[in-house]
Amino acid sequence: MKTTDLSKFNNDWYNPGGKFKRLLWFMINACIMQSKWFPLSNFKVFLLSAFGAEMGDNIVIKPNVNIKYPWKLKVGDNTWIGEQVWIDNLGEVNIGKNVCLSQGAMLLCGNHNYKKEAFDLIVGNINLEDGVWIGAHCVVCPGVRAKSHSLLAVNSVATTTMEPYTIYQGNPAVEVRKREIKG
Repeated sequence: MKTTDLSKFNNDWYNPGGKFKRLLWFMINACIMQSKWFPLSNFKVFLLSAFGAEMGDNIVIKPNVNIKYPWKLKVGDNTWIGEQVWIDNLGEVNIGKNVCLSQGAMLLCGNHNYKKEAFDLIVGNINLEDGVWIGAHCVVCPGVRAKSHSLLAVNSVATTTMEPYTIYQGNPAVEVRKREIKG
């Protein structure tokens, strides 16, 4: 039986951007975005835009948010990004309008192929359409598409497409009921 051999790991094919740009963003991300003491949302939006993120209007970014690569991020109008959200966007992350990422949510675009000896890197994009709500401490896995107004309940893990106006819960998340929005 074969075993894992991490000495053979090679992700040279993956190029997320220049080293200087990544280093500069790493420092800004650590000092400002991930800071508990820096609450100025508009300045964070400005910094993300300066590093290539496509940012809409009226975006709220709470303290202690970690974003890997802003140049791989699009965020629509009126979106909220809660405390301790981690956007580990090795791939593209597209977040629509009026989306809520609750505290501690994780959007993970990378994984490893456990079937490969060298534990090869796998990258997938994440697309959260308009009106999606990702609950507190949820995980959204690579390749997931959350369709319009779908909802991922607290502590759940999305591994597949989430249908519109549908509530998902569990690990892995499964459909539990339809989402009704009342005026």
